Amino acid sequence: DAAAPGKGKKCRLCTKILEHIKAMVGEDPDEAAVEAALGKACRAVGKRLSRLCKGLVRKYREQLSEALQNGDGPQDTCAAIGFCKA
Repeated sequence: DAAAPGKGKKCRLCTKILEHIKAMVGEDPDEAAVEAALGKACRAVGKRLSRLCKGLVRKYREQLSEALQNGDGPQDTCAAIGFCKA
């Protein structure tokens, strides 16, 4: 599994976190909804992912916010910020 393209550990964690955030914001989120979800998401993913999640959100907040508002998929978004191979 680890050898499959775009399926490294960081990639899996990134997509998992983004799937979680996506579920929180719903289908057509505005900026406020996305910001609120980004703030809450890291508490919801559990202790183990929380640190990575906070770093991800802090470092890529703008890209994540834009991607979520555009309805981009977690895999594409994680590839765009370099966590997954495109």
